[in-house]
Amino acid sequence: MLVSLQRRATVTAAAPRAKPAPARLARAGRAVAVQVLAASFAPPTVSQTKAKFFEGYSKPIASIYSTVLQELLVQQHFMRYSKNYVYNEIFALGFVSVYEQILESLPQEERDAIFVSYITALGEEPETYKRDAERIEKAASGLTGPDALTPDADGNDVQKALAAIKSASAADAFAYNKFVAIGLFRLLELTGAKEPAALERLVKSVGIKPEAVNRDLLMYKSVLSKLAAAKEMLREFVEREKRKQAEREAAKAAKAESSDAPAQAVPQ
Repeated sequence: MLVSLQRRATVTAAAPRAKPAPARLARAGRAVAVQVLAASFAPPTVSQTKAKFFEGYSKPIASIYSTVLQELLVQQHFMRYSKNYVYNEIFALGFVSVYEQILESLPQEERDAIFVSYITALGEEPETYKRDAERIEKAASGLTGPDALTPDADGNDVQKALAAIKSASAADAFAYNKFVAIGLFRLLELTGAKEPAALERLVKSVGIKPEAVNRDLLMYKSVLSKLAAAKEMLREFVEREKRKQAEREAAKAAKAESSDAPAQAVPQ
């Protein structure tokens, strides 16, 4: 009996030490929090973003521009709705630079209208992009040279923007993309950088891998080259059509002139 009571006492005493419920509850709470967070992150689909763009700008766009724009919009949709996405001025500078180069042949009024629809379709403010890109361009143009492109949270507008990227990269919270690469390259252009090593120094200073930047810049240059070739083909086509139209109109005018001329009397 004594042995039996001792065994029961041992079991009873051990029972309080085996209460995993709080840990399980904590884990369950974290799981619920993650599920709620995931449920709250419900970005639009690519189709919805494209539809919103075409609703905002319903006029026809030449196919050589429309194709490139739609490709950019799809790519930027995934950048924009990445969970790590954070808007920054260098990104804005890169995108605005790309946009202006792609559509440089269009009238300014048309470019502006398309830009507003494009950025609005991504749920962002077109004015913010334009304002920040212009501000960073102006600040970079006033620097003494590429050596002044250093991250500094207490420096000028460009240095502060670079410092923000460096800080986010160090915290593994920066979502790199090709528009950032183009923005960095644009900064070097504005400060008169000539040597290739300047790009590597700038990229490393903000914690981005040079290999990724070089790859994206090569792709960007390839797109611009293809677009330039397409524009040249379009220009030649338009000129050819103008010549044909002029020839048709000249032939039509000559025919009308000959039909209006008085008939000569036939000798008897």
